[in-house]
This record gives sequence, structure tokens and C-alpha cells, in this order.
Amino acid sequence: MSESPAPVVDRVLVVGGGITGGVLSLALAQRGVEVVLVDLRASLGGVGHGITLQGNALKAFRSVGIYDRLAERGYPFSHLRLRTADGHVIAEIPTPPMGGPDLPGTMGAVRGDIADILAEEVVAAGVDVRLGTTLTAIDDRGGSVVVTLSDGTTETVDLLVGADGIRSKVRGMIGIDAEPRPVGMGIWRTVAKRPPEMDCSELYYGGPKYKAGYTPISEDLCYAFLLEENLDRSFVGEGPNGAVLKERGQGYGGTWGDVRDSLAEDAVVNYQWIESICVDSPWHRGRSIIIGDAAHACPPLIAQGAAMCAEDAVVLAEMLTSGEHASVEEVLPAFMARRFPRVKMVLDNSLTLADWEIHPDTPGADPGRIMGQTLHALVEPA
Repeated sequence: MSESPAPVVDRVLVVGGGITGGVLSLALAQRGVEVVLVDLRASLGGVGHGITLQGNALKAFRSVGIYDRLAERGYPFSHLRLRTADGHVIAEIPTPPMGGPDLPGTMGAVRGDIADILAEEVVAAGVDVRLGTTLTAIDDRGGSVVVTLSDGTTETVDLLVGADGIRSKVRGMIGIDAEPRPVGMGIWRTVAKRPPEMDCSELYYGGPKYKAGYTPISEDLCYAFLLEENLDRSFVGEGPNGAVLKERGQGYGGTWGDVRDSLAEDAVVNYQWIESICVDSPWHRGRSIIIGDAAHACPPLIAQGAAMCAEDAVVLAEMLTSGEHASVEEVLPAFMARRFPRVKMVLDNSLTLADWEIHPDTPGADPGRIMGQTLHALVEPA
């Protein structure tokens, strides 16, 4: 019986326990790597609104063994419908099998369910989880990295991975000066009861705001959203703002109008400015690397944010443990070379869609075409 290939790392420290860091920690632990996962939060478990997961995200989740648990709670479907503001159908776009023929094209889910499942599986896999903890210093010694943590302890590891999101602390600490920038639109999000006729994601164009839409996320619930201009920062955050969303979402009919009208005045609503970042210089310095939203965060207009993050995590774990590369120093540039064209395509196309929504009279603007082209391109494996 042949031996498994030797990983180029024995011990890795991951900063950030969201989708990127959680999937990476789980994938590495499953491949025999010792993982320390640090996160500033008091718990890795989830709260929050819904999420739209394309097939390539589901494929990544299946590869680390969490897909079946998520599928028990989520809502699968295989197409996207575009509507006018009053609810008339413009087009129906089949979702290509980005995760392969045996997975749904798309699944709506509660974001917190993913976080809860990942948190449980990471612990069960033996990952050393340190909550309420961040890093304060990085000392790259060539053959290892010594990381000082906020509790005063130090950890010596073969690789440090910053999976700490769009406002990454690791990014700046390793000398990458890229910063997120506002795209020019904000998004309202809430969870509501799912009307029986809602069977897929739908987007409503041509209304008083940039766009309205929803995704079914369980048998009973849906995730509804409204995109408009950047409002004053006082709106940013989460709170009992159902009445505000109901007022700002006027002018849309069809099922979206029904969902809006069903909201309680004090329904919990989240509003955020949409931002993006793309680090086009190397994501790595020595034995440290940033991945996921820390390196590339795209507007949520093609629903590929979580997929790009989960793919990063699975591909990096695979490249560190496959035996194809002789050292960390070989893996990191090879990883970026493999991932950058794919994430850049998604980011550029998402930004194009954002620009078209802000400037709907742009000659040749065709959101359905660019969404379809992007999803078909992502059928190719990560």
C-alpha cells in the first residue's frame, strides 16, 4: 500500500474563523496538519441573514464533509429569474452545474447555519481554537514563523494564513497596503417568511432603487434584499428597522412586494455599504499569506463571494498536502497563480454589474448575459 504524500507543513496558524478560515482549518486537519485557529469573537457560531451558494461553493463544502448537514437545512434550486419592478418575468437563466452534475446548481441557506456547522466540525476535527484572540506580532525566521498572540503567548508554525476578511489585520502586518473601497451602493438584508410560490432566486430591475431580490433559504424562510445608493453611515449596522426597509422598498410589486409588506415594523434588518478589494500583488510574504476576502472581496451581485473564499481554502489545503510541491515557498506563488485569474474574473464582472446598476443607461448593458457567462466559466474546476 502506497504512503500518503507528505505535507509541506506540519503546523499552520489560521487567523479568522469565518467561511474561509473555517473551511481551511477543517481541510488541513482532515489531511493530518496541526492547526491553530484564532478569532477575536467569543464564539464561531453564526448569526445573520441568508446567503446564496452556487454549486462551486457546495462542491467545496462537500469536499470537507459539511455539505450533507447544510443540505438538510437549505433550499436547493437550479435557475435564476429576472423580473421587472412590477413583477413581470424578463428572463429565466438556468444555473449551470458548477459543482458537478450531482449537486444543485444553487442553494439558499441561513448564513448562521454554515457558521454553526463549521464551528462544530472544526472542533471535532481536533483544531486548536482560540477565541477572543488575535495576533500582535509576526516574526518570519525563514524556516518558520513565530506569531505573538494577544494573550501574550507565542506559536511557532510553518505557515501563517490571514483569513480575516475584507478588513484583514494580517494584510497590513505582512506589508500589503491595499484597502477596501466603496463600490457606490449599499444593501439592505433581512430574513422573512418564504411565500409558497418562491422557488428560486429572483431579481427585480427597473424600479426606484438599483435592484430588489430574494432567495429561498429553507422550507419556511427567505432572504430578501434591496440595493440602493450609499446612505449616511448612521444607517450602517443591524437593528429593528423593518419599517425603514418597508418605506425604502416601495415601488416594487410581485412577490417582492408581498415579502416587503409581510415584514414587521421592528423586523431585524442589516444595512451595509458594499465594498471591494483586489490585491493584485503577491498575496504572500515569506511564510505568511492572505486568502479569501482578505485578498479579494467582490460585490454580491453574482453570489460568488462565499464560493471564492471556500475554493481558496480547499485549493490551498490541497496544494500544501498533495506532495506536488517541495516547500511552502513553492506552494504560495503557485497557489496565487492558480487562483488569481478566476477570482479576478468574478470580481471584474461583479464590478461591471454594479456599474451598470448605478448607470442603467450604459450602452450594451446586459446583466443576464454577464451573469450567465460568469457562471458558465465557473463550471471549470477551481
